[in-house]
Amino acid sequence: MPEPTIISGFQVRGDGEPTSATGASFEVHEWHGSGPPYMHVHHSDDEAWHVLDGTLTFKFADREVDAPAGTTVFVPAGVAHTYYEKDGPARYLIILTPRLSALISALHAAPFAEHAAVSRQFDSEILS
Repeated sequence: MPEPTIISGFQVRGDGEPTSATGASFEVHEWHGSGPPYMHVHHSDDEAWHVLDGTLTFKFADREVDAPAGTTVFVPAGVAHTYYEKDGPARYLIILTPRLSALISALHAAPFAEHAAVSRQFDSEILS
């Protein structure tokens, strides 16, 4: 039987890797850096971020929103978005489904020219 993961204050582990927790329906990872440089949409998966340090700026079809430390951003399936670090490094928790985690891994392994095809395999789409 799986065991709960209890983390008191997300910190980089002793092995240098950020803390993560993975379950059957969603995952939580400590992350840093910007998202992809293009607007994209996940047709079947929700995604969320909680900013720990710094500021992320989220770009949507109709606006941009700054999310400083302490802010949580929830993006439901079907909403076009991307995000980037504003004014220096940011550290955040990303909460996503196993499909989105697999998509991110596949994108990191693929040449940029293949990102659109890879995204379609995970019910996502690059918009611009």
